[in-house]
Amino acid sequence: MGPYSQGVSHGPWLFSSGQIPIDPRSETIVNGEIEAQTEQVIANLAAVLEEGGSSLGRVVRTTVYLTDLSLFSRVNAVYGRYFDGDPAPARSTVQVAALPLGAAVEIDVIALIDPRDS
Repeated sequence: MGPYSQGVSHGPWLFSSGQIPIDPRSETIVNGEIEAQTEQVIANLAAVLEEGGSSLGRVVRTTVYLTDLSLFSRVNAVYGRYFDGDPAPARSTVQVAALPLGAAVEIDVIALIDPRDS
C-alpha cells in the first residue's frame, strides 16, 4: 500500500510495520466481525515474523490501534490466545480516528530474532 517494508531487522530485533486485516490471497479487507479481523491481523504478523526469522512467541512489544475502543475486550480475547506467554509482551492500545482501507484494527510488533537465523 505504500513505500515501506513489512518488517525491518536491526541487530537481534525485528520491527514490523502495522498489519491490518488484509487477506493476502484476495488483497482485500476480511469481512466480518472484529474477531475475524483480529485473527487475520495476527496471521499477517506471524507471516512477517516468520519471514524475518522470528515468531509470535518471541514478540516483546505490541501496539494495537482500534477505531472503536469499545471493541477492546473482543480484540483482547483473540489477542490473548496468541500472546499469553509469561511474561506476555508489553502492549499499548490506542483509539484512532481511522485506519487504512476501513480496517477496524491494526497491530505492530517488536520481536527478537531467533539467533539461529542471524
